[in-house]
Amino acid sequence: MRGRVLIVAGSDSGGGAGIQADIKAVTCLGGFAATAVTALTAQNTLGVSGIHEVPPDFVRAQMAAVLSDIGADCIKTGMLASAAIVETVALALEELAPAVPLVLDPVMVAKGGAALLADSAAGALVKRLVPRARLLTPNIPEAEVLLGRAIKGADGMEGAARDLLALGPKAVLLKGGHLEGDHLVDVLAEAGGGLRRFTGRRIASRSTHGTGCTLASAIAAGLAQGLGLVEAVERARAYLVRAIETAPGLGSGHGPLNHGHTVKEFQA
Repeated sequence: MRGRVLIVAGSDSGGGAGIQADIKAVTCLGGFAATAVTALTAQNTLGVSGIHEVPPDFVRAQMAAVLSDIGADCIKTGMLASAAIVETVALALEELAPAVPLVLDPVMVAKGGAALLADSAAGALVKRLVPRARLLTPNIPEAEVLLGRAIKGADGMEGAARDLLALGPKAVLLKGGHLEGDHLVDVLAEAGGGLRRFTGRRIASRSTHGTGCTLASAIAAGLAQGLGLVEAVERARAYLVRAIETAPGLGSGHGPLNHGHTVKEFQA
């Protein structure tokens, strides 16, 4: 086991997304996952029925406990819920882990449509955390909120990725899964570098809950293990594809992935 990842995110009681998906992805790629829970959600494959935010001071306490003892080679953030939690996490990173790379997944809306980030918090996210990120991983709806404009088609993704870079992160992976069609495109843009397109085929499946969380955490695991950014993205995308292809088909709505497809059956 190598590569310590501190995950700062919300809990998904259904186990398909959020911190549960993050832990599974990091563990199944050979890393060590530690956590700071920002919110509890009551949810399943049909949607979110309740959210309970963790007090910001306790979010910081969790981060401080992990960083002062176990440490981290990469930090990944997901659902941050409120402007107060965003500010708390930003301050904690500045004080406790200023040199640790951050993978920032700007989680705003659950798969079923429930808001996971208060409207007032988007501005705080852009101001306080986006410039700190080693990698920003928005999907198209999230990128549209961050930029305040629409993104039209795969070609429009390249200009959007450059505009997101102007907000300050060292790199942006703009995910194109929300576009229509069977041909999928993700765009990776790096500050001072060019653009790279990752292409793939849309998988016909309703088991896509937690794909964004899983991809970001898989990338964070790669960075924590010393992989270069492109290599970490390529491995994470391959891991995610296989997790969708082998999903167990649980629930009546957007089902969970098979995070454990890398794990061999244990025999005592």
